[in-house]
Amino acid sequence: MSWDERLRLSRQKLNRVQRLPHGDLPALGRKAECPEPLYARFPEPGRYWALRGGWPKPVAKATSAKMAAASSSDSDCGRAESNEASSKWLDAHYDPVANIHTFSSCLALADLHGDGEYKLVVGDLGPGGQHPRLKVLKGPTVLTESPLPALPAAAATFLMEQHEPRTPALALASGPCVYVYKNLRPYFKFSLPQLPPNPLEQDLWNQAKEDRIDPLTLKEMLEGIREKAEVPLSVQSLRFLQLELSEMEAFVSQHKSKSIKRQTVITTMTTLKKNLADEDAVSCLVLGTENKELLVLDPEAFIILAKMSLPSVPVFLDVSGQFDVEFRLAAACRNGNIYILRRDAKRPKYCIELSAQPVGLVRVHKVLVVGSTQDSLHGFTHKGKKLWTVQMPAAILTMNLLEQHSRGLQAVMAGLANGEVRIYRDKTLLNVIRTPDAVTSLCFGRYGREDNTLIMTTRGGGLIIKILKRTAVFVEGGGEAGPPPAQALKLNVPRKTRLYVDQTLREREAGTAMHRTFQTDLYLLRLRTARAYVQALESSLNPVSVTAREPLKLHAVVQGLGPTFKLTLHLQNTSAARPILGLLVCFLYNEVLYALPRAFFKVPLLVPGLSYPLETFVESLSDKGISDIIKVLVLREGQSAPLLSAHINMPVSEGLAAA
Repeated sequence: MSWDERLRLSRQKLNRVQRLPHGDLPALGRKAECPEPLYARFPEPGRYWALRGGWPKPVAKATSAKMAAASSSDSDCGRAESNEASSKWLDAHYDPVANIHTFSSCLALADLHGDGEYKLVVGDLGPGGQHPRLKVLKGPTVLTESPLPALPAAAATFLMEQHEPRTPALALASGPCVYVYKNLRPYFKFSLPQLPPNPLEQDLWNQAKEDRIDPLTLKEMLEGIREKAEVPLSVQSLRFLQLELSEMEAFVSQHKSKSIKRQTVITTMTTLKKNLADEDAVSCLVLGTENKELLVLDPEAFIILAKMSLPSVPVFLDVSGQFDVEFRLAAACRNGNIYILRRDAKRPKYCIELSAQPVGLVRVHKVLVVGSTQDSLHGFTHKGKKLWTVQMPAAILTMNLLEQHSRGLQAVMAGLANGEVRIYRDKTLLNVIRTPDAVTSLCFGRYGREDNTLIMTTRGGGLIIKILKRTAVFVEGGGEAGPPPAQALKLNVPRKTRLYVDQTLREREAGTAMHRTFQTDLYLLRLRTARAYVQALESSLNPVSVTAREPLKLHAVVQGLGPTFKLTLHLQNTSAARPILGLLVCFLYNEVLYALPRAFFKVPLLVPGLSYPLETFVESLSDKGISDIIKVLVLREGQSAPLLSAHINMPVSEGLAAA
């Protein structure tokens, strides 16, 4: 911008200032994002003017260096304004030393006082996992702060009752307890029910109480129980096993009179609407425990309404529906699987097997979006069918849901280890946010009085708050609208040949006859298949018995290169509780090609459910490199018809062929 243009703009600003009464002056100058002071230049050449006391006053003599610096700052500020204009987010607050260390599950936004001012609830783990605290933030400042007895696992806000004023309650899961707050004051404490202790462990501590065993023997016995028993040891026994020999006797004398208690802890928590789908409806708490269970709590009496079992420990939960009507619950577990449960189901109905451990679980409409340790996002249906996969440029640290109610948008946010936050709708990238440090937790919703606020905490304990612009629109494909480029490519369709035209005319004229011929052949194929199946059942040619009296299953394995092969028959009794006795095994083979030490032998008693390996050796006699079939028959004593049979295609003896 030339000096004459600057001078003309300055005269226009001065005229506007002089027309206003004293006290109504606007804040002339650059935007607040520019770091330099707010200067306004006025017509007298060679001087800078500033607004002081409502009127412009000269503050410094202008030099060529100052004019060049002012021009450079103008260009830098212009670039910053251009970047801000192209971004969909406004930078509201950034504090790199906020000292907040948490995860996405420990963040919640709610109107805790019913005044329309939404606060941020943080279950802070503390630096290094020490000194956990519950923090409530209003804007960028901490409103209240209180210590926690254990590390927080999850935080959630929910409505407990329909009475006015309808202020939500705050639930914080920590250790084996759920702490419920109303108006930021302690309201209720729910503790998980105690688990029955290991009877062998209880017996050992009773013997120690009566001084019948010494501490060293007690340690050896407890270590044996820990390695073999299915029921884990109590905290008291685990602490005892960590002690040195000099400290064991004092520990036993101090704790031998106490009863053994085994307590589980909460690993994850979420909320489930009770009977209405409204946003301000009463909700139940859903807890996942270290004991591989899911518990649904009543919002008023805090009693267990439902209990469901899982094959592994749940770490992420997602719930849809209402408890009194119908609901669907998805639980990502430590064994790398996702289990789907429905109402009145004690066990999972569907299972989604992942190739890596899950790091996040978000439901976007009817699609379950799962992040894995293989740096990828996967989309699944509620029945376990994989829809899509998107590869990430870095490891996924955290995930959460972005829901913009004004535009009906739902998307998934993924915080990556390279300092990016990526927003996806299905497998389409909508936006990328770059942060100074890797983001460890994400939360999107109403904060203060802004509807669309994104709150992020970083690995170093920083706090970042961004506000989505009201004019921001997320466009699929990074702003590329219209059909994909592949749709514009012309296909190389071959020309119609004379043979193609003649075949088309033939099908058009004799279509009915061709269809009848096809149906006739299809019926004949089905008939021959059914006859062959019946014949196989009648002659016991299948390796699985179809009679209810002798439910057997036979499987054969051939090992070796030749000329001697090892033949192993795996015979299994598939009945529920009845053993089978009096069976015989017979081999039918070409005696010119093969020799067996025993072609006929008895089978021992078959216990239900166990697979019995029956081994024998087969000697190949031919040196011409040919092979044949060996038939295996399983018979009942006194009967000529076999119960089941198997045909073994013997391999060619490589030893004789090489010789």
